[in-house]
Amino acid sequence: MSEYTLEKIQGFKGKYPKQIWWLFLAEMWERFSFYGMRGMLIVFMTEELLMKKDVANLKYGAIQAFVYTLAFIGGLFADKILGFRKSIFWGGLLMIVGSFILAAAPENLFFIGISFTIVGTGFFKPNISSMVGDLYKQGDHRRDAGFSLFYSGINIGALFGGLACIGVADAFSWNAAFSLAGIFMMLGLGIFIFTQKTLGPIGLSPLLANDSKRKIKEIGVYILSLLFIPCILVLVQNTQYTDMFMYTVGPCTLLYFIYEMTKSTKDENKKLFAAIIFCAFSALFWAFFEQSGGSLALFARNNLDGSLLWLSPSQINNSANSVFVIIFAPLVGLLFLFMNKRKFEPNSVVKFGLGFIFLAAAFTYSLCASIMLMKME
Repeated sequence: MSEYTLEKIQGFKGKYPKQIWWLFLAEMWERFSFYGMRGMLIVFMTEELLMKKDVANLKYGAIQAFVYTLAFIGGLFADKILGFRKSIFWGGLLMIVGSFILAAAPENLFFIGISFTIVGTGFFKPNISSMVGDLYKQGDHRRDAGFSLFYSGINIGALFGGLACIGVADAFSWNAAFSLAGIFMMLGLGIFIFTQKTLGPIGLSPLLANDSKRKIKEIGVYILSLLFIPCILVLVQNTQYTDMFMYTVGPCTLLYFIYEMTKSTKDENKKLFAAIIFCAFSALFWAFFEQSGGSLALFARNNLDGSLLWLSPSQINNSANSVFVIIFAPLVGLLFLFMNKRKFEPNSVVKFGLGFIFLAAAFTYSLCASIMLMKME
């Protein structure tokens, strides 16, 4: 019997379970790859593929839309068939393949490599985050602090990826930059593979070991995901179809939620209903956030001169957000622990609302600063 039982993992003493550090490192290097790649996409499309800015923005938007949409589908397959661990391995493998396809011939194989990366991210990203939640017992007040720490790992990876990949592309070549994303994705997946034994039963397949159709179901998921790659390729290359896809998958997702609610208890339905509301507002947040990889990336590239600490405007645009998250996320996590001990920690809804207030304040400040600069000119 493994020493890493669920009771021992969830019964840890202190602020953080030791397993979170391995998940932290695996996700950190995966995010290096993802955000390093994200910081290059629209620049590569406009400067190397010679797309017009509006066309490149549409394609960038389609890529990110599919990344977030497939996270739901990847999470569903993990929850019902593969389990978190196999989903993470499969997603990481597809992301590695996509990165090295891009590295081999970025001008000719750009959309093929991106399609592998999109599908891979859908399997990897949502499931490693879910495993962090499983390290804690239900109602453990330390969970928010754990996610804050984990989110710091995401942003450390995003910081270095945002700095390194576009920097390598400018200094050496796009082939080297895409290779760099693939190498660090291999590092992240390797860390996860060699440390997953410490997770005990967390993340294993939900299918019973004696299920005669278990292997068939798992292989079916792998084949289906590979068959979906050409579909993503067509949709990203032809962005006029993206809206049609989203208008289809959105209502289908809502219907699936309603279906799950018919099988759930009253308390579970309250949580599912809250999740629907959170998802709606989250979509608004990411629409604003992803401007940093799209319109703001082009603005920084084409309109800002000079450097800061030897960093180009593109590197600063790719990494500035991560710097502030790295600094403040652990502090906020500790603040929540402090507030919880004194019985006045805000609930998740209030925290969510505070995040939107800060987001609105940031864009309001940017708008006012832009107006003032225009008047000065």
